[in-house]
Amino acid sequence: MLIMLLFVILFIALAIYEDYHQFDKEASQIRKHYIEQQKETIAFDTNRVLRFIEHEYNQRRHTSFSEEMLKAQVLDAIEHLYGRQDGTGYIFIYSFEGVNLSDPVQTKNVGKNLYHFKDQNGVQVIKALIDASQKENGGYVNYLWVKPTSGMKGSKISYAKSFEPWGWMVGTGVYLDEVEKLISAEKSALKERVIKYMLEILSLAVILFGLGFILVRIVTYIITKEIDTFSRFFKKSSKGYTTIDAKEIQLVEFKKMVKYINNMIQEIHARKNRLKEMNISLEQKVAEKTYDLNEQNKLLEQEKSFSESLVKAQDNFIRHSIHEINTPLAVIMTHIDIYKMKNGENPYISKIEAASKMIANIYDDLGYMVKKDRLQYDKQWIDFTVFLQARILFFEEIASGNHHKIVGRIDKGIEIFFNDVELQRVIDNNLSNAIKFAKKDTDITVELRKEGSDAIMKFTTYSKKIMDSERIFEPFHREEDAKAGFGLGLEIVGGICQKENVELTVDSNDKTTLFTYRFKLGAKE
Repeated sequence: MLIMLLFVILFIALAIYEDYHQFDKEASQIRKHYIEQQKETIAFDTNRVLRFIEHEYNQRRHTSFSEEMLKAQVLDAIEHLYGRQDGTGYIFIYSFEGVNLSDPVQTKNVGKNLYHFKDQNGVQVIKALIDASQKENGGYVNYLWVKPTSGMKGSKISYAKSFEPWGWMVGTGVYLDEVEKLISAEKSALKERVIKYMLEILSLAVILFGLGFILVRIVTYIITKEIDTFSRFFKKSSKGYTTIDAKEIQLVEFKKMVKYINNMIQEIHARKNRLKEMNISLEQKVAEKTYDLNEQNKLLEQEKSFSESLVKAQDNFIRHSIHEINTPLAVIMTHIDIYKMKNGENPYISKIEAASKMIANIYDDLGYMVKKDRLQYDKQWIDFTVFLQARILFFEEIASGNHHKIVGRIDKGIEIFFNDVELQRVIDNNLSNAIKFAKKDTDITVELRKEGSDAIMKFTTYSKKIMDSERIFEPFHREEDAKAGFGLGLEIVGGICQKENVELTVDSNDKTTLFTYRFKLGAKE
């Protein structure tokens, strides 16, 4: 019933919408047709007057009449032309300078210069009419003007054409309120038609609802009777093994259910008997399972103890390995600096230095991974600008060896409250990955700027598109297996950003990849 009601409402709404939509189209056509008819009428009237003026001009200009007398007679004759009942149809004449020469309705304007007169919409009416009249075929102008029959301002369209020998603009116009009256009458008829439709549809809906209600009551009575039969049966079957008699059911659809319900009762009782048999040996089986469970718990404790000792041994191995790497790495870096001081730059030494710095970055990552859960990394005020420039300087040799150049766009005087070790891990891993994955002979852009209460750091490279920008922060994940590395750098970066509430975004397409970090600057106490 509710669905039927919704359909009736929807149908009425669609019918009303369609009628009003069609009315809008018809109103537009009526308005357009009316205006075109009126434009033809006023153009005809104006051209007829111009033919009269031209005839008088050609017939009498060589007679004893002076030109001023001839103009006066022509104006007097034109002023006696007919007008329409709606106050239109009269001819108005202005000089090209805007002086009113003839206006049989508003005679007070005769002799006035109205060239700069404007209507309420800012239209310079007389100037626009003079300009339109000087076109080859004249022209039309829309404006607001006082209607003589009502004294109220209304929308008007006028046609004007010039008589060049005397410098006259001749025109006439028509008010457009008649078309609105016509459309208003059509709209009233539409409302009456819509109300009639609604009454007819509502009457039909009431009849349908009445029939539907009666039908629903009948069907409800029959179904309720059948359901009561099933209810009594289920009450009996809950207390004992009872099946339903199909003869007690009247509806064909419900008769089909009787067979399945009886089969269900038989299956329930059969399973009940099997359950009793299973309960007999349940305690024995529980005891056996309890014994087995105790044995399994002992094995699990042994495996857990072994795993913990294995993890501890692995942890000790990594810490000792890192410690052992530190000494030879420091010796290599020191001797490279000494060699460069004595012998200057050397391409082979530069490559060795770049490789050593990459090892140093990996060493720092491993050291951080081992210590991060056991050490407290205290924060301090850091000159972000100087710190970032120092790390770029450290990686310039590595970038040069890989045919890259690091371009820094770093604002001065930016300070941040952060741990220097963790900040170095964020910067170094981004620079290391940028050098590793950037296309050959392309620049790597590093930006740092202050934006409100935040510091924005960006790393831009020309590289392949990152297919999964979320998984790159997972441990041991690498976009390209051919590239060296353990896949731990961005995991470290992601963990630091999450811990310190640094907003991190990755934008990657077929041309460039952009890593953006938004640090909260805070305020010094």
